[in-house]
Amino acid sequence: MFRRREPVPFAFIAEADKFRSNVTPPPPDRASAGEIAGRALVGLTIVAGLVGSLLFGLPALSQEQAPAHTQQSEATDHR
Repeated sequence: MFRRREPVPFAFIAEADKFRSNVTPPPPDRASAGEIAGRALVGLTIVAGLVGSLLFGLPALSQEQAPAHTQQSEATDHR
C-alpha cells in the first residue's frame, strides 16, 4: 500500500476550539398552544398507563396468603 511520507498538520483541530463565530443562530421556533396541549396529553396518557399497570399488577405481586377456596359437595345418600 502507498504510505504518505510528509507529515499531516493537525493544528487546525486545536484551532477549531478557539474559533468564535460572530454569526448568531436563529432563535428556535416557539411551540404553539396545540403542540403544548398535545405534548401534555401524551405525557398524561403515559403516566396514566404506568399508574394503571401498577394498580392492576400489585394484587398479582402481593404475597399475602389468600384463604383457599374449598369445594364442599353435599352428597346425600339415596338408597
